[in-house]
Amino acid sequence: MKCQFCDCVDSKVIDSRPTEDGLSIRRRRECINCGRRFTTYEKVEMMPLIVVKRDGRRESFNADKIKTGIFHACDKLPVSMAQIDAIVNRVEKKAYSTMDGEVTTQKIGDLVMAELKELNDVAYVRFAAVYRKFTDLSTFMDELQKLVNESKNNV
Repeated sequence: MKCQFCDCVDSKVIDSRPTEDGLSIRRRRECINCGRRFTTYEKVEMMPLIVVKRDGRRESFNADKIKTGIFHACDKLPVSMAQIDAIVNRVEKKAYSTMDGEVTTQKIGDLVMAELKELNDVAYVRFAAVYRKFTDLSTFMDELQKLVNESKNNV
């Protein structure tokens, strides 16, 4: 592993431990050349997952796009980055578990919406407004009414 301070390629591992989510290994390293310490993360390399867009285009899966969308939906709400990261990890895991090598943007959006619905109603509605492309007030109000009806049924 290349040292970020002196670019030396020789380092030794001082400590290794799994991350809290268990999806990667955190390694503390020491550079053989300059003696400075740095942290690296090791993660299982996933098979490529292709996302099929609404217009039929295909592109590589990018969890950062999901994170950005969720982050915007949760803006100024009491939602932590840890909660957002957990949602992204669950959605990514479910997307890869399809075993098809391809997943539609609709499936990803549905997974995110299900997660946000459990987390925060406002974040859910914000995400739904963009994802479902609400073009007028009536479609927005229909979605809000569904949410209100569901919360009344759960009481």
